Amino acid sequence: MSKTILITGASSGFGLLLANNLHRNGFNVIGTSRNPEKIQAAVPFKVLALDITDENSIREFTKQLFETTNQLDVLVNNAGYMLTGLAEETSTEEAKLQFETNFWGTVNITKALLPYFRKQKFGQIITISSMMGLVSLPMKPIYAASKHALEGYFKSLRFEVSQFNIKVSMVQPMWAKTNLSANMIAIDEDIADYKSYKEQVNKYIKNSMAEGDDPSIIVNKIVDVINAKTPKFKNIVGKMAGMVLFLNNYAYTKFEGAIHKSVKKIK
Repeated sequence: MSKTILITGASSGFGLLLANNLHRNGFNVIGTSRNPEKIQAAVPFKVLALDITDENSIREFTKQLFETTNQLDVLVNNAGYMLTGLAEETSTEEAKLQFETNFWGTVNITKALLPYFRKQKFGQIITISSMMGLVSLPMKPIYAASKHALEGYFKSLRFEVSQFNIKVSMVQPMWAKTNLSANMIAIDEDIADYKSYKEQVNKYIKNSMAEGDDPSIIVNKIVDVINAKTPKFKNIVGKMAGMVLFLNNYAYTKFEGAIHKSVKKIK
């Protein structure tokens, strides 16, 4: 019997690529979208309505999910977005909205499905994080904070649910050529003192994304985690990912200097 895999945020980006890949390889895929009617006719897998920031939506979705299937093998937490802007320019309201989706939305859909995994005594939870859950960059303070928070939450959860044969993993991609950049929400406020710096950072990030990995590399990594008998917690993937993480952990001054130098080069 093929595994049933639930992928949140399956209407675009990694989620859509992953869903199509898994469907082609014989898995029973169920995707989610806030507006499933807009994409259902264009995809070969089932799409259910879900807004992970709405607890009523999560309750209705969970009920509908188990009317659609009687077994769930894998949850892939993929839904989220990127808020970009300087720390000083980001309002508390904007920051809270980022956390409502990236952190609390992910936590709440996971908690809603944990009783089903516990009852069947197996399951797998894979959360798409980011290298910015392990490091950080300018113009991404709240996005990075939300991903760091996910790393901490799921590290603890991995300990707690291992007794029920529930496996918990994170996938941390570097920059990739998806529509994440197109879907970024930018802070509107502008503080004049930062003007030149912001222009340089934005160009640096744009260039980094343009040179990013083909998203198939990240999709393949997620598939590897799904197929692994003993999946690791941390699964970093992308160009120079290992070096970036090494410098961040063991030679932070060099890492920080390299970022400053790269940004200053952009004119």
